[in-house]
Amino acid sequence: MAIAAKFEIDYVQYMDAEGRLVREDLPEFARDLDHMVELYKLMVSTRIFDAKSVAMQRTGKLGTYASCLGQEATQVGIGAAMRPEDVLSLSYREYGAQLYRGVQPREVYTYWGGDERGNDYQQEPARHDFAWSVPIATQCLHAAGAALAFKIRNEPRVAVCCVGDGGTSKGDFYGAINMAGAQQLPLVAVIINNQWAISLPRHQQTGAKTLAQKGIAAGLYSVQVDGNDIIAVRAVVEEAIERARNGQGGSVIEAVTYRLSDHTTVDDARRYRATEEVTEAWTREPVKRLRAWLESQGVWDETRETAWQTECDEWMDNEVNAYLQTAAPETGAMFDYTFAELPVDLARQRQSAIDREH
Repeated sequence: MAIAAKFEIDYVQYMDAEGRLVREDLPEFARDLDHMVELYKLMVSTRIFDAKSVAMQRTGKLGTYASCLGQEATQVGIGAAMRPEDVLSLSYREYGAQLYRGVQPREVYTYWGGDERGNDYQQEPARHDFAWSVPIATQCLHAAGAALAFKIRNEPRVAVCCVGDGGTSKGDFYGAINMAGAQQLPLVAVIINNQWAISLPRHQQTGAKTLAQKGIAAGLYSVQVDGNDIIAVRAVVEEAIERARNGQGGSVIEAVTYRLSDHTTVDDARRYRATEEVTEAWTREPVKRLRAWLESQGVWDETRETAWQTECDEWMDNEVNAYLQTAAPETGAMFDYTFAELPVDLARQRQSAIDREH
């Protein structure tokens, strides 16, 4: 019998769960220990930000919040791999990538506090990135549209989208990668496989051996990476972005990580997830492994850790205070950003809401 085609999915890892190198051919950026310290510091910052956010939600200062605990390497790695002119289209928990690209914690707090002004990022390069997308996988279509625009305009820019393991079962994801393959678009789709789509485990989500292989059907370069290894994440995403920028087409990258927290603050993962599974996942988490490697290189220690933790606490406290001191938007604002010309019935509702306020 003739074979029409054969495919395989490579798995990329540079650092094991204990922070030991499993290969010596480190990317150039990883040989810059000062840079790796900066990446580690942002991972720690992201974790402290996340803990502060959960605490704020528990005390009524935020609405529902989606934690990123355990996914810091994937997120910071994505942000570090992008150029300022590239565009990020994300879901609702990729804070590490956003912080790298200039989103302020106070803007995240504002958004989860129910104020859409949090989506109006003030700093570059985040200012031209997409807003948070809660509808599952629709952000992939946004990124595909941006990538098509880049190609039409002949701009050397790349659109990067993030989607969860559950989101890869949506038609939005398939439509986006199919268009990217058919049109040779500069799109990099990063699947953040944290093993759980709310309460649905990865093994019940799809029969595919990997999620990366879904990109093969679209004609895209597809690879799986250890999502808790920031060296591997950044190296693979950076390579994919440059391939796309150079006209070699898009990619699908599956970053294998784990959601150490509940899905959101209205979820209780203890109802559907074994304690032993979470305990085992903590042995593979990304922050401790990078710290172990940096300590082995002599560029990090307990004194530096304590100092940075203190600095981060002060940073986040200042951001929290800035958020809490922000005046609430006008009541009419909820009607103002959907239609270019407000329909008559909504115009009446808007005026009624304003009148009731006063």
